[in-house]
Amino acid sequence: MKRLVLIAVSAVSVAGLSATVHAADAKVGQPAPAFTLKDADGKTRSLADFKGKTVVLEWTNADCPFVKKHYSGNLQAQQGQATGEDVVWLTINSSAEGKQGHVDGAAAKQVIASSGGKQTAYLLDSPGNVGRLYGAKTTPHLYVIDAKGTLQYAGAIDSIPSSKVEDISKATQYVPQALADLNAGKPLRVASTQPYGCSVKY
Repeated sequence: MKRLVLIAVSAVSVAGLSATVHAADAKVGQPAPAFTLKDADGKTRSLADFKGKTVVLEWTNADCPFVKKHYSGNLQAQQGQATGEDVVWLTINSSAEGKQGHVDGAAAKQVIASSGGKQTAYLLDSPGNVGRLYGAKTTPHLYVIDAKGTLQYAGAIDSIPSSKVEDISKATQYVPQALADLNAGKPLRVASTQPYGCSVKY
């Protein structure tokens, strides 16, 4: 009887490992997984379209308190600075239909307008395929891909995991730091962190 129990547990562990590997295709230091999504205007956007450019991926859910915290001005400032330096900023919504934060194209455009977002494009991923491909766990969850297509940063937006706006100015903002390091041709000071926020609503 004990032997049968051990075999069953082992099978579950192996199955779980397989699922984890499949969901975490995006790894720092490796080529960023290719993807194609529609944006808020219905235009097809592929990561390959931005070959040769640095790309930031930002997972979002406008109803999440942590996203609201950073859209009090922090994310718009980061987006504006990055895109002003020819960095591509792609905001991705992986909330499933019927779940918190889900938007269609029209609603996404309303979110952009009301927040004053300065991203290059707002991409719709309601099936969650791209979110799972990148292992996106929270909103926000940020990724930085260099001009060679290598994933250089994955993790939290900053160093203080709270929903308090007043903590923004005290925290290290990881994406601007990563972009500055890449621009200077230096290894990233921080390449991976634990993301925080609301869970992605797959």
